Amino acid sequence: MQTTHSNPPSSSLTLGIETSCDETGIALYHSEKGLIAHTLYSQIKLHAEYGGVVPELASRDHIRKITPLIQETLKKGQVSAKDITGIAYTAGPGLMGALLSGASVARSLAFAWQIPAIAIHHMEGHLLAPMLEDTQPEFPFICLLVSGGHTMIIRVDGIGRYKLLGDTLDDAAGEAFDKTAKMLGLGYPGGPEVSKLALKGESGRYKFPRPMVDRPGLDMSFSGLKTFTLNTWLKAKENGDDSEQTKADICRAFEVAVADTLSIKCKRALEQEGLNRLVVSGGVSANREIRAKLDALMAKRKGSAFYPRLEFCTDNGAMIAYAGSKRLAAGQSSDLNFACQPRWDLESLEPIDPIEVA
Repeated sequence: MQTTHSNPPSSSLTLGIETSCDETGIALYHSEKGLIAHTLYSQIKLHAEYGGVVPELASRDHIRKITPLIQETLKKGQVSAKDITGIAYTAGPGLMGALLSGASVARSLAFAWQIPAIAIHHMEGHLLAPMLEDTQPEFPFICLLVSGGHTMIIRVDGIGRYKLLGDTLDDAAGEAFDKTAKMLGLGYPGGPEVSKLALKGESGRYKFPRPMVDRPGLDMSFSGLKTFTLNTWLKAKENGDDSEQTKADICRAFEVAVADTLSIKCKRALEQEGLNRLVVSGGVSANREIRAKLDALMAKRKGSAFYPRLEFCTDNGAMIAYAGSKRLAAGQSSDLNFACQPRWDLESLEPIDPIEVA
């Protein structure tokens, strides 16, 4: 994906388009006024009967919804198309068809309106989502990106200046939540259902392992924890104890194990890098238990933890508009021969010099 440089306007309005999976997010970010409007359409009901995202259905629904959502967002922001100075769109990682749905619309509009467009890394959007809040973290910081498809620990020295410290070797934390829900016969999407039931669970009835915390390094693994959860549930059923309370107790033990594991790894990363600021982003960052564990960690260290507001933890257009606004302001843009990347190395992104971010 080629990047060109141009002279950006002193004041800008960026349209953000997010279509990486099963949510269509549109937003408008102004360089001086901040976020002025955003809309989101979720496909949860569409995919619920299948127990997971069906890529072809997701792509079709993005195509059906994206234009009306753009129109709605412009109306909310009380602006017109001629006010937009740039477009940011998610180009990866994600489902190829879904990515192309948003990218093709973004590139077409940019061509028609004769304005620059910029391809945005989906995880960079999540990483920068806390920057949409009134209290923003200063660089450098450690970021825990925890979602359905990714669980990564990253050192962040600036926009585009990322060093991957730890990654999941198999299932991401969010994926483990979803699969646990399916094993227990809970609804879709699974992660929130596990967390909801865990609130009714009894602490201490079950003790689950904290995977890979006894090994050096910052990599993680959650597939073994998922298997342990399944075996615990099957054993309970064999003993005739398949009550709702038992399910709740298992959910509680699973959730606490994930939260403890993430907390231990984050503590190790902060100590390794000599930092005391932690950013937590991605869909799973909305989890209460995980937030509580990380808040306790940072309070003990007399450090600071930063999160996006709950509506910006999951996929949304606001984070893409923000990331795009900063890159466009630095003179970056993508050419018309765009290419989406279902897999995309975060460390390969072009950095923005700190002076250009200010």
